[in-house]
Amino acid sequence: MTGPATARELLRAATARLADAGVDSPEVDAATLLAHVLGTERSRLFLVEAVAPSASAEYDALLTRRAAREPLQHLTGVAWFRHVELQVGPGVFVPRPETELLAGWAIEQARAVATATGEPPVVVDLCTGSGAVARSVVDEVPGARVHAVELDPDAHAWAERNLAGTDVDLRHGDMATAFDDLAGTVDVVVCNPPYIPLDAWESVAAEARDHDPHLALFSGDDGLDAIRVLEQRAALLLRPGGVVGAEHADAQGEVAPAVFVASGRWRDVRDHEDLAGRPRFLTARLAR
Repeated sequence: MTGPATARELLRAATARLADAGVDSPEVDAATLLAHVLGTERSRLFLVEAVAPSASAEYDALLTRRAAREPLQHLTGVAWFRHVELQVGPGVFVPRPETELLAGWAIEQARAVATATGEPPVVVDLCTGSGAVARSVVDEVPGARVHAVELDPDAHAWAERNLAGTDVDLRHGDMATAFDDLAGTVDVVVCNPPYIPLDAWESVAAEARDHDPHLALFSGDDGLDAIRVLEQRAALLLRPGGVVGAEHADAQGEVAPAVFVASGRWRDVRDHEDLAGRPRFLTARLAR
C-alpha cells in the first residue's frame, strides 16, 4: 500500500503539470501553492516528509485551476507589493512586480518634498485598483497625505480592504473628474492606468485577459486614452513644479511621453525602464 506522497514528489509532478499548461513560472507557482495549502513557507517545504491525503487533494484542485490559467494570487488570496501584503481576488487587477518601480519613484518624490519643505507631501493615486501604490506610499512615507480613487466598484471594494486602518482618503469615482477640491495643491500624482490597445486582445496573457477587469486593461484604439486624460487631470491637480508618473506598455516608451510633450504644460518629460530594460513608466514636472 502506497503511503502519503512527499512534498518533493508532489512538487516534481506539479511543476511538470504547470509547465505543460504554459504557466510562465511553474516551479515557483507549484511551490507557492503547496506552501499555501500546508500553511508554511516555500523555503521550509524541504522539511515536509509526508503530505496528508486531504492536503494533496486540496493541492490538486488548486493546480487544476492554475493550469487553467487562473491567477496564482486569486488562488492564495494575497499579493506582495514592495513591503505590504495585499488582499486580491476576482474583480481587481493583480499588481505586477514592475509597478513597484513606479511606486518607488512616487515614494522618493514624496520624501524629497517632505525634506525640502518640512511639510507633509500630498500624493494622489489615480486608478488605484487594489490600492497597492497608495498603500506603499503611506507605508513608506510617514505623514504623507495620500488620496486615491477607483472607478470600478469591485476593485474599489478590494482597495477598501487593503487601505483599511490607514489615513488614505479613498474615493469611488472617475479619474477624469476626481479631486477637484485638491486642484493646484498636489505634490505627486501617480497612476497605473489601463494602456492596452483594443486590438491587442489576443496578445494579452490569459491570466490578465480572462481574469483582470477589462476596465483596468484596455484604453482605446491606441491604448493612450487614459494617458491623455491623466495628462489633463494631473495638470489641474498639481502645484507648479509638482510631478506626475504613469506606467505604460513597453511599446509606448515614445508615444506615451509624447502626450505630455505635445501639451506644452510639462518639463523634464522622460521615460524609465524596468529591471528587464523595457520602457515602463514616464515622469514629468508641471511647468511653473
